[in-house]
Amino acid sequence: MKEVIVYQIDSFTKEKFKGNPAGVVLNAENLTADEMQLIARELNNSETAFVIKPNPNDDFDYHVRYFTPTTEVPVCGHATIGAMYAKALEDHLVSCTVRINTQVGILPIDILKEDNDYLITMTQGNFSMVPSFDPSTTQKIVEALSLKSEDLNKECPIQIASTGHSKVMIGINSRTLLNNLTPDFTALTHLSKEINCNGYFVFTFDSDDKDVLTYGRMFAPAIGIQEDPVTGNANGPLGGYLIQNKIIKASDGTFEFIGRQGETINRIGQMKVQVTIKNHIPELIQITGNAVSVFRTVMNI
Repeated sequence: MKEVIVYQIDSFTKEKFKGNPAGVVLNAENLTADEMQLIARELNNSETAFVIKPNPNDDFDYHVRYFTPTTEVPVCGHATIGAMYAKALEDHLVSCTVRINTQVGILPIDILKEDNDYLITMTQGNFSMVPSFDPSTTQKIVEALSLKSEDLNKECPIQIASTGHSKVMIGINSRTLLNNLTPDFTALTHLSKEINCNGYFVFTFDSDDKDVLTYGRMFAPAIGIQEDPVTGNANGPLGGYLIQNKIIKASDGTFEFIGRQGETINRIGQMKVQVTIKNHIPELIQITGNAVSVFRTVMNI
């Protein structure tokens, strides 16, 4: 019998049942990959993070693996925020920086304790972007999202951006349209195999809040996630995409914005995205978010 500590954390919010729910298993070192997958399927969150103690000679604090209900993925923003928030609660951590080992490398995570709560900042993996899709593929993506060409923001090329777990960036003109999207999930799943990217992040600058730059929705049916409430691995790369494409004019230094997501499915949440710019290109991307614990339990398997 194996006994593990399980949390459910809502990330990118201070309010329970909002933001993005993540499962977290804190003492996962004795679990097999098959057991991790079964636990992730049982918890049925978009991702569950498994926190594993390092070996004595490792130069990081924790190894973290991430599973959707159907597959392992290289990294996950909201599950990282959730995992480190749960670890801070469980171990009564003070403000500190920890290093986690993921499939995209060793990432520093800043844990800030304030007012008896924690704020988590995740440094994401290296930013990358591929050239825009050809017109035929672009049209397939647009049609699968039930969009028309006139709905698209002409300043925003449709292309893949990544800080470790890639997403297709699709800029549109209207928040009303964003909230009424009805994607063809079967078509998106087939397209994911064709373009080798499983996530589609549709965003708009149509915001009625001066503090919020973008609203977005993220669909990833190919890995069992029809819609993800608030996505760190979409909003973070979006920051790099906006800078590298010069959609946002910013000089060297730091560009910050608030990205909000989850409005349509009543799980609204937001994060601060911080892009460090050097020689006019994104050098470092960080996301910062709140979190709240929904429950803690012990599971025997």
